[in-house]
Amino acid sequence: MSDEGDSFWASLIKRILGLVLIVIGAVMLYFTATTSEISGFGALFGFISIIVLIVGIVLLILKPSQ
Repeated sequence: MSDEGDSFWASLIKRILGLVLIVIGAVMLYFTATTSEISGFGALFGFISIIVLIVGIVLLILKPSQ
């Protein structure tokens, strides 16, 4: 019984974390694209924001193991 409850909370937290990462990644990408020139740091932060977006999407898509 406790395993079922634990998987529910773990799945819920994973979904919420995925949504938070998607929002953070999208905001980072927006501000990087609109406020910085394409230079070393602009490209670095753009790359990091894309990675954060991908991690958030993967957390939403993956199903919990049973």
